[in-house]
Amino acid sequence: MAAFQDGSAVPFTESASDGDRGETAVAPQRSARAGFAAVRGLANDLVENRSLILRVFLPFVAGYYIAYLFRTINAVLAAPLAMELGLGADDLGLLTSVYFLTFAAAQIPIGILLDHYGPRRIQSALLLVAAGGSALFAVSDNFWLLLVGRALIGLGVASALTAGLKALVLWFPGDRVPLLNGLMVMLGALGAVTATLPADFLLTWIGWRELFVLFAALTFACAIMIYLVVPEAAPAEGRPVKAGLRQVYADPRFWRVAPLSAACIGTAWALQGLWAAQWLADVEGLDRAGVVEHLFAMAIALSLGAILLGVAAGRLRRRGVGPEVLLGLVAAIFIAAQFVLILRLPFPSYLQWAVVAAVGAATVLSFAILAEYFPKELAGRANGALNLFHIAAAFTVQYVTGVVIQQWAPEAGHYPEIAYQTAFALNLVLQIAAWIWFALPRAFLRRPTVSAARLS
Repeated sequence: MAAFQDGSAVPFTESASDGDRGETAVAPQRSARAGFAAVRGLANDLVENRSLILRVFLPFVAGYYIAYLFRTINAVLAAPLAMELGLGADDLGLLTSVYFLTFAAAQIPIGILLDHYGPRRIQSALLLVAAGGSALFAVSDNFWLLLVGRALIGLGVASALTAGLKALVLWFPGDRVPLLNGLMVMLGALGAVTATLPADFLLTWIGWRELFVLFAALTFACAIMIYLVVPEAAPAEGRPVKAGLRQVYADPRFWRVAPLSAACIGTAWALQGLWAAQWLADVEGLDRAGVVEHLFAMAIALSLGAILLGVAAGRLRRRGVGPEVLLGLVAAIFIAAQFVLILRLPFPSYLQWAVVAAVGAATVLSFAILAEYFPKELAGRANGALNLFHIAAAFTVQYVTGVVIQQWAPEAGHYPEIAYQTAFALNLVLQIAAWIWFALPRAFLRRPTVSAARLS
């Protein structure tokens, strides 16, 4: 555990409820009860460590909430922007995805900075950049200024997830990390909920420019709060940066997980952030109210999916099953849901899109896997390395989908069904390939001890 310069905040204790200690041998029919016991045990720990929760956990949750709000807001903003500025599908795709481009470009440097300077300084500084980007977006009167503003927002929230994960790894015990990851993503994903019905209401009431001024003020306040409230962690010691990055990228286990995690999670983010709304309007023929209701349901599914995956990962871990198994299962379900969607099989659209959204929370599993692979001194770099793949995949899917759809001429303002089916199917092929790579047995995935010693 990291030491604090401020003595009033102490590391998270290892306390657990009696129910937690005896759950290893619980019978299968009592698994649901055991899951609730795990949550109750966590709740007891939260009460016992109120200072740490208030000063560390919740401020980083607030930052991640803002990141999710910015990530998904374009789903409800696309129609007003397209109407006011005459944007096509390719323009919307680029405008929305440039957030992911700058976000991805910053991941490796941010991972290094987090490991060296700690999450407090990096998160608060970058959120000021996001506030500036939101203010620029609010006053933009052409596509290129909007693009720069959106790019600055992506850069400014680029550390929102990895800074929070770094804080959890530094200050909380390892057996709590998967569940806390899930809780953090669940609460942060409420930003995606806010970006649906509440944002649509504000959009109608005050307009999109004033809405982004409000976002800028909220982001600025969050940056100041994190800088003033979060305690400073002791500086990282020892391991050179190049050796640390080399250890992450030289580990074959990383390359087993990264393609599947990126293909599925990146797709889920790209669809929820833009193309789900366009599909619902153009293919399903829903009006704006119906589209926003679906987006709201997707945001709820994302939030619930995070905590459920965190609880499931924690329960399986106590039974000796790693999060890799659950990640493979979630990816398989995601692929199946997209088949149903593309083929227009008779399943409720709410159910199909809820599955798509929930997979966006599978970062809970991916980062829990990395926490088992690498020491906490490398947590920032390892998480940044994987998140680079997530965000790069989201950018690619979001932009290329728009380019593919743009190959068909819109009819009465709506792109044809075959345009979306083609774009989604091309992406699905890559996900299937990544799943096969992940599922195939790999005897060499155990890191050689000689190489590990050399790199350390």
